[in-house]
Amino acid sequence: MNSVGCPKEGQREKKARAWAILKALKAAYPGAKTELKHSNPFQLLVATVLSAQATDKSVNEATPALFARFPDPQALAEATPEEVEPYIRRIGLYRTKAKNLVALARRLVEEHGGEVPRDKRALMKLPGVGWKTATVVLGAAFGVPGIAVDTHVARLARRLCLSLAKAPERVGAELEALFPKEEWVFVHHALVLHGRYVCLARKPRCGVCSLAPYCPSRQG
Repeated sequence: MNSVGCPKEGQREKKARAWAILKALKAAYPGAKTELKHSNPFQLLVATVLSAQATDKSVNEATPALFARFPDPQALAEATPEEVEPYIRRIGLYRTKAKNLVALARRLVEEHGGEVPRDKRALMKLPGVGWKTATVVLGAAFGVPGIAVDTHVARLARRLCLSLAKAPERVGAELEALFPKEEWVFVHHALVLHGRYVCLARKPRCGVCSLAPYCPSRQG
């Protein structure tokens, strides 16, 4: 065991354990997908930007009215941040997010013909879009392989001793080295759901966890 309780294992052993974890995730979350409500890539991009430091529930409560008023990049690009704020006031950092959403929409209209780009570098140049958001949108909207790392995925990666890295991009890269490329998008969504409902931050529900047999951090 190392200082955080992880067993000493080679990459081959870790990969075998990762495949067992994948099988368990497949059984537990066969249709895993984002819980952010959306009907097109633009709505997913907006919802994902809004979800930073906020719950999916709060975002889903706000977006129906927001999308009804601003249904596409053109409509949002013509707005002011002050016009957007009332629709997202209950979401954390709403003033900053309103500014980013308007600027993001204008960039989509001016540089991408009103379409969400399928290129990660292009996405990350948009206001309010970082590596995690770009990876989520590319995977959920376009099926581009990638394991985005949020707080849930980072926590599970550490508890499962699959990655002890701190930087999200590094955690993602180490997870991608363990799982088949065609499963990367699924792994992200499944780990998010497992972290949200089972492997909780304060009191993990190890007694009902399907990953417990493969988890060095399990309790009890």
